[in-house]
Amino acid sequence: MVEYDTDWQSRYSDMIATPKKAVASVRPGQRVFVGTGCGEPEELVAALTARAGELADVEIVQLFTKGAAPYAEVNLADCFTVNSFFIGSNVRKMIQEGLGDYTPILMSDIPRQFHSGRLPIDVALIHVTPPDTRGKVSLGISVDIVKSAAENASLVIAQVNPNMPWVHGDSLLDVYDLDILVPVESKLVERHSGPAHEISEKIGRNVASLVPNGATVEFGLGRIRGVGRLPQTIQDFLHEKTDLGIHTEMLTDGILDLIASGAVTGAKKTMDNRRITASFCMGSRKLYDYIDDNPLFSFRPTEYVNDSNIIGKQSRMVSINLALEVDLTGQVCSDSVGGKFFSGIGGQVDFNRGAARSDGGRAIIVMPATSESGAKSRIVNTLEPGSGVVISRGTVHYIVTEYGVAYLHGKSVQERVMALISIAHPNFREQLFREAVESRYIRSEMAGLGDRFLVPGEENMRTTYLLDNGIQVSFRSIQPTDEPNMRDLLYDLSQETVYYRFMSRQKRFTHRQIHDFVYIDHRKDVAIVGTVPEASGDEIVAVGRYFLNENNNKAEVAFVIRDDWQNMGLGKFLFSHLIAIARRNGIAGFTAEVLRDNRRMQNIFNHSGYKVKSSIEEGVYSFVIDF
Repeated sequence: MVEYDTDWQSRYSDMIATPKKAVASVRPGQRVFVGTGCGEPEELVAALTARAGELADVEIVQLFTKGAAPYAEVNLADCFTVNSFFIGSNVRKMIQEGLGDYTPILMSDIPRQFHSGRLPIDVALIHVTPPDTRGKVSLGISVDIVKSAAENASLVIAQVNPNMPWVHGDSLLDVYDLDILVPVESKLVERHSGPAHEISEKIGRNVASLVPNGATVEFGLGRIRGVGRLPQTIQDFLHEKTDLGIHTEMLTDGILDLIASGAVTGAKKTMDNRRITASFCMGSRKLYDYIDDNPLFSFRPTEYVNDSNIIGKQSRMVSINLALEVDLTGQVCSDSVGGKFFSGIGGQVDFNRGAARSDGGRAIIVMPATSESGAKSRIVNTLEPGSGVVISRGTVHYIVTEYGVAYLHGKSVQERVMALISIAHPNFREQLFREAVESRYIRSEMAGLGDRFLVPGEENMRTTYLLDNGIQVSFRSIQPTDEPNMRDLLYDLSQETVYYRFMSRQKRFTHRQIHDFVYIDHRKDVAIVGTVPEASGDEIVAVGRYFLNENNNKAEVAFVIRDDWQNMGLGKFLFSHLIAIARRNGIAGFTAEVLRDNRRMQNIFNHSGYKVKSSIEEGVYSFVIDF
């Protein structure tokens, strides 16, 4: 437990100054670093800004700040120039108008800029706790790049605040490494999160399906107007997980409920076992009080937290970061669109690299499918001119929107196009499909399949079935991205199963036949796949489909089960699921053609519980099943 020096102001009286006197040391032309996020030393910043008339060409260097940024005003542009590594809302206007600057750089590389002298710091304005009995102060809620800035600045001015939490980890500075101490008792900047947006909730559920028990998770920086801070809101959907670990840049209030749910133990972490590792936090006073002197948390500098080698050593590392736009080949734009800078690279590349090299890791990029107004798709054929690529098409892994998950790593351009259009907003799929054909990303012969591809399957087609052996099979509408898996299924079927399903002895399937399986007009036809997870993605073990005859409002039904999954009840369950879907769609009944020797299929129909009529002609039974 920390023991503060209750007499520190007397002990270090020769170092103490008022805010005004402390910043009087700043001279024109100097580079001044300002502490990060909610750890911004607001009184020092206010005092410095008050000297604007006496200063010129003072460069304010920062990661980003969440308090006031009075120096970022147009009328002070000759006095102060903002140079930000990540663009927050309080400086965005100045930077977009060309009156401030943005330095695009990996978060992990920033401390090296300070240590090497390539970006020398004249003055560092930081925010710390009072000294303890050993003469140490803690950087509290903002360790990140603040520690390296303080260690390398020529002059360090520290706002000393008893309301700053003392944090465990690597957050300490010796009081004699500081130059001026400014006692200030004030509230810390707080950031409160509102209720999750509906789109965020859908994305959160999709991401949660990718996070395995025992994973170590990172929640990236940034927000998108209209849906909020997506990576952080995803925490709300991880409460049912077990033994999660946390290794992340930023903590928010969401971590409190995640801990309370029992999901976070850190027991499976390879590094910092049973510790929550972070470099800064932004939230409410409740969060600050919780982390205060709490050994569960380990706050470390950016050069540790964002080191992709350290990240990659975590088993099952899952990174969750935000994008503004993604093109159909998989290029991810995160800091700018059309030449306008919105945020920054942050730790996105660091954690993407680390998660990708982690054993069982997953690098996830999230974004809503459209702009706030819904007028523009965020999945595009070509990035807007001037948009910056942060994650290249060669290193992208998962893209998640409210419409699903696309896995791109190691996939061909055509496979990427299909996967990304599948998770685009339905209003833009036809345009994206057409542009992909025109760009020669996909074969021109597929152009006519667009109308089948564009209408999404209904959400109520999803269900699961637990086999007696404990394996759970998931059922969902078929997707264009299932084409390679469908091909594998067809060629894995025994000749007997092929004969029963297709009433032929065919040994090969054409591209057109396979396309007909996966490109469905969901307005009148339905195709359901039963899948089990494999390392390379879903493996299809069952397929069921019906084709509506609009003349009599009955649908022809057929399904096939992979040979090694037969006799497990999948056929009966799939048939019941197809009936439920058909009845919801107002279909009057099913018809089917079944070979005389296919007794398993006949039994399923005859024992369906519905009125069944059958007749036989030339060795083929014709069934009519009325609902």
